[in-house]
Amino acid sequence: MGSPIEAPRGSLHPLFHPRAIAVYGASSDPTKIGGRPLDFLKGCGFDGPLYPINPKAPVIQGLPSFATVSAVPGPVDLAIVAVPAPAVLPALEDCAAKGVGAAVVLSSGFAEVGGVGAEWQQGITALARRSGMRVVGPNCMGVINVRRRIVGTFTPSATGFGLVPGRISLVSQSGAFGGYCLSLIRQRGLGLNLWVTTGNQSDVDFADCVSHFAQDEGTQVIVGYIEAATDKDRLIAALDLARENGKRIVVMKVGSSEAGAQAAASHTASLAGSDQVYDGLFRQYGVYRARSIDELFDVAYACSLPTPVPKGRRLGLLTVSGGVGALMADVAAECGLDVAPMPEDAQRRLKVILPFCGPRNPVDMTAQLVNDLSLFEKNFELMLEEGGYDLIVAFLSSVGQVLDLSSALLLQLQKVLARFPDRTVIMSMLASPEVRKVYEAAGVMLFDEPTRAVRAAQALVYFAQEAQRARTRAAPPDLPGTALAPPRRAVNEVEAKAVLASAGIPAVRELVAATEDAAARCAAQIGYPVVLKIASADIAHKSEIGGVLVGLQDEAQVRAAFGTLLQRARQHAPQARIDGMVVAQMAGKGVETILGVVRDPVFGAVIMFGLGGVFVEAFKDVAFRVAPFGVDEARAMIDEVKGRILLTGLRGQPPSDEAALADAIAALSVYAARHEAALESIDINPFVVLPRGQGALALDALIMPRPKG
Repeated sequence: MGSPIEAPRGSLHPLFHPRAIAVYGASSDPTKIGGRPLDFLKGCGFDGPLYPINPKAPVIQGLPSFATVSAVPGPVDLAIVAVPAPAVLPALEDCAAKGVGAAVVLSSGFAEVGGVGAEWQQGITALARRSGMRVVGPNCMGVINVRRRIVGTFTPSATGFGLVPGRISLVSQSGAFGGYCLSLIRQRGLGLNLWVTTGNQSDVDFADCVSHFAQDEGTQVIVGYIEAATDKDRLIAALDLARENGKRIVVMKVGSSEAGAQAAASHTASLAGSDQVYDGLFRQYGVYRARSIDELFDVAYACSLPTPVPKGRRLGLLTVSGGVGALMADVAAECGLDVAPMPEDAQRRLKVILPFCGPRNPVDMTAQLVNDLSLFEKNFELMLEEGGYDLIVAFLSSVGQVLDLSSALLLQLQKVLARFPDRTVIMSMLASPEVRKVYEAAGVMLFDEPTRAVRAAQALVYFAQEAQRARTRAAPPDLPGTALAPPRRAVNEVEAKAVLASAGIPAVRELVAATEDAAARCAAQIGYPVVLKIASADIAHKSEIGGVLVGLQDEAQVRAAFGTLLQRARQHAPQARIDGMVVAQMAGKGVETILGVVRDPVFGAVIMFGLGGVFVEAFKDVAFRVAPFGVDEARAMIDEVKGRILLTGLRGQPPSDEAALADAIAALSVYAARHEAALESIDINPFVVLPRGQGALALDALIMPRPKG
């Protein structure tokens, strides 16, 4: 028997833009789960037909009720389902028969409780796939479209509506978190467009919603809460679409457990926890990862206002408090912003305007601002004109609590912005609701706390840089036609490096010698000095048993080393199969790095880069990306690693060949993506990066094929 035929995955348009809504399990009691959505929809002023579905009452909340959706005389685009779990699937089958485009299942008691509930959820998924009707939930909080005044939820956070139309759309896997965010949005007065919680994700998942928001003209900022991805390809496609369409995504990802495959023999696998992979994925696709709820909404707020895109990361700080100025400068340095000093001539001019000011950067206007408001405009203009700052964060203490004073300053600020329309300005001051409303209406973002203003500036710079990077990023390189397939069994390092070299990852010249005499001949052929290593697929980390000897200068040393290594192998790994000894060229002096591949259970082949040698696991200073990608992404990985300073040349050492390193990382990503079904992991450690122009070489490699079955 063949698989059941699946209908094409339908659009989410009926979910967010329904013309008519039915509430299945509607209640006359507006405090119950089945009553609240109907009460909200009536009270908020939804302009389409509402159909309560409940066979036990002819009228519910003043509206004619129907026994089933099929009995409704007109078309229905969206059904909100709030019936006990055993009745959900029959209700959805009724909706599908009616031709309903989307359904939101608020009911719980499904996969989250297991047992028969999990079976019911499988039935929901099968129905959605078979019919093409999109299903949100079960066990979710529902959906909101602020502009259409659609409040299809039971969360108390929606009581009284009180939502301002705006450019932020939010998707949360957690219903409770989504409801909490809705309360925060109302409390902060942020402009909201669309809101949805996906619950158990039987059909519609996080990626589906991001994809819809990415194509929605009313959405500029996508806020997300994600626990785990369900479909790698859909999530990546959604993130890529959002970036392509100029949407800014701010995400909170919870859960840092190491869900990735663990293998004691692989450095890469032991370092690649799920959280690190998600972190790399977000960087790869220009997603800003917030580490707190405050940061989540600070960044969303900053991105939702029509402020200019920063052209660079030069930050000017203007303050009425020297102490707060120093605090902002410290945070800016942590964020990687450039708090460059004002030019000397500009500092002298500031001193003329206000002799006891701090003119460097931060520029301290002192409390004298209250006595001479013109200082504000003069300082701002000098900083923008002479300092050339891309952004300015101005701290004005509690000035915003005085309407007349703050209004006068806003007039001055508007004159400055008219002269410099391409600069980004962020204000920080305690402000009354009236003042905040006036400033935001003028397009000026306002933060109570100054360090949060600086972090918002950093987020704006991040998005600007990511947008530029997206426009110029290189495609993944082509895999050489001569590239060998991964081995089907464990192989020694020479065989592993031969496979990798065929894929464009260069390696040292080396030979395997089964006997002492053969080792001497190989060394003469390669040329002294040479390295001798135990050749065995069963010994993953040879250095841990003293299985590597370097700098061998002549035949006598090679013969002695052969015997020594053979003895160590028999002593420390008596069960290991010994193929002989690897005789390798002695690579030039360079910086040791590690390149790796691990098969993530969600994202498939994932690439790791870090500074190599024996310290990689101790410091965990590594970067991850989902394969495949090009050299630009490889360079971004290199830049993320704190130890990259070693590649720039320290204490008279020449700078390393970072171009060759980036080429190798990109080549590895293409090979891993092509063969991810056959690979468990790859370690190239060390991968030595030689001085600029001399290339980079794999000195050791381990390929672990994926187990069969």
